[in-house]
Amino acid sequence: MKVIDILDQSTRPFCSFELVPPLRGGDIRKIHAAIEPLMEFAPPFINITFHRDEEELRPRPDGSIARVVVTKRPGSVALAAAIMKRFPVEVVPHVVCGGATPHQIENTLIDLHFLDIENVMALRGDPLPGQRAFAPAEGEYRYCRELVEQIQRMNRGQYLDDSIADAVPANFCVGVAAYPEKHHEATTLDADIRHLKQKVDAGARYIVTQMFFDNNAFFRFRDACRQAGINVPIIPGLKPISTLNHLETLPRAFHINIPDKLVNRARACPDNARVRTVGIDWAVAQSAELVARGAPAVHYYTMGNSDNIRDIIRQVF
Repeated sequence: MKVIDILDQSTRPFCSFELVPPLRGGDIRKIHAAIEPLMEFAPPFINITFHRDEEELRPRPDGSIARVVVTKRPGSVALAAAIMKRFPVEVVPHVVCGGATPHQIENTLIDLHFLDIENVMALRGDPLPGQRAFAPAEGEYRYCRELVEQIQRMNRGQYLDDSIADAVPANFCVGVAAYPEKHHEATTLDADIRHLKQKVDAGARYIVTQMFFDNNAFFRFRDACRQAGINVPIIPGLKPISTLNHLETLPRAFHINIPDKLVNRARACPDNARVRTVGIDWAVAQSAELVARGAPAVHYYTMGNSDNIRDIIRQVF
């Protein structure tokens, strides 16, 4: 079932989740263990992140340096199939511009279509380690809008090889990301929203936001989107803090702000067990207010740990 149909047909707000694939060589049972505690809430869909290959410089025995391509996590196609085989849930694989040519993207989409997967999350992707800003390789897309356009062409039966006769149209519902506090590469929030509208105009059917800890930022962002003519559903994304380390790593990795009130509560805790409780309480209050003020769903970033997410959902949904 398409995510947009789930949203249109839902009579009350629901929760959805995002999972990170295990490290290469890891065990699928870790993913099963992360999903199983969440199935009691009957999530209609689960997002699966994608992680592009990276290059590392490694010393050779002769003292020279070799540039090595490293795949740190498996692809999302096989993982999506494995999850759908075990659990009654729609899977939304991430499809990313960075690290893939349009031809490679098309091949991934064909594989997903063969699996009867109807939903994808279209993303530009992050800069590689060491890059200050995203820089596409030759032949890759620079903007997520271009990826959305390619998916919509496939939905009309238009493939890269236009000599294909009687091509079967795909059937993808496309979601895209947004940033209530502005993408860090955007000059202003208004400019960021203009780029978001381009993705929606290209065919995105719904939006999932980056995590945030101040609901006022989300409400301001949602109002600005509506004023800009963006009328598709906007799903807020949340992640509870669970360690003191999150106060440093989350803002640095995701370019977000954590309110002083939450920072002070966490820093007053004697240990991470208490920090986890503070994070749950904060996320419960966030979730309840978001639902009360019209959010159609709340999307939780699990980062492979579902215990605290389960505690939050039991208090809200």
